[in-house]
Amino acid sequence: MTPEKTPVQGFVKVTRPARGRVSGDGVVLAFGYWPGRGAPVVALHGLTASHVNFIGIAERLSGRCALFALDLRGRGDSDKPEGPYGMEQHARDVAASMRAMGLGASMIVGHSMGAFVATALAAQEPGLVSGLVLIDGGFLPDAPAGVSPELGLNAALAQRITQLRQTYPSRQAYREFWRTQPHFPSEEWNSWVEAFLDYEVGGDSPVQPKASEAGVRADLGAAFQRDAITERLKSIRVPTLLVRAERGFTTAQPPLFSDALAAQIRTYVPHIEDHKLAGTTHYTIALGDGAATRIADLIAELAYRISVPATGH
Repeated sequence: MTPEKTPVQGFVKVTRPARGRVSGDGVVLAFGYWPGRGAPVVALHGLTASHVNFIGIAERLSGRCALFALDLRGRGDSDKPEGPYGMEQHARDVAASMRAMGLGASMIVGHSMGAFVATALAAQEPGLVSGLVLIDGGFLPDAPAGVSPELGLNAALAQRITQLRQTYPSRQAYREFWRTQPHFPSEEWNSWVEAFLDYEVGGDSPVQPKASEAGVRADLGAAFQRDAITERLKSIRVPTLLVRAERGFTTAQPPLFSDALAAQIRTYVPHIEDHKLAGTTHYTIALGDGAATRIADLIAELAYRISVPATGH
């Protein structure tokens, strides 16, 4: 079935998955677009990722909703300025890109750091946000006993930041490196993971991750402003889902978002709906087949609920 055309300016003739570039707040951002019904869902990726993080969710939406996913500044094929970075700056970029594409109030989906950006957008530009889906992000995750969340998460991400400096002989070599890591269990390895990893590196031979280390470090430093995080959550008035992985960065690690942490988030967003996806990690919650299918269903269901008051049906 061919998805119907969306009437939104900038996408009116797009009937198949496409990539392009759009203006942000003083930068140009790369994006991916998957067509479907109505105005697109806007998807925001994590700390070192890209718009391809949402390829599985977009495919499992099967045209029920269009999806517009950005490479945030400093990532993917977007501009990589020296600065500024931070959640508020990313939110300004997203708002500018939405306006450039003629988008009005939209559902915003954020994974990991993208969820922090989503809440910043909701606080700064409430007229652009009709609903939120926060996937394993948007609040400071749990840390081991006696370790601050800041120190715990920094330690967990230190290896990932180091990898940004490394080169690999080819994209195939980069894929094979990740096949040896515990982040993507063999049963969850699929064409979406390979597409995500292929896009993550640039060059021909050798290849190197595209994400800017300086941008990643700047955003990591901005991620732990607890007062700002809680104030953003308190300001949320739109329908909101929290979707969290059962395990951490790997299957051997505890979840980043425990039941207790989900309950804490509810004190700031009383109407939030909590969904824990069994058998998932922080990575496979977006790129694993079962999780992508479940999240696509949740997005479609929420989009329908949001649309009902507007249509009167």
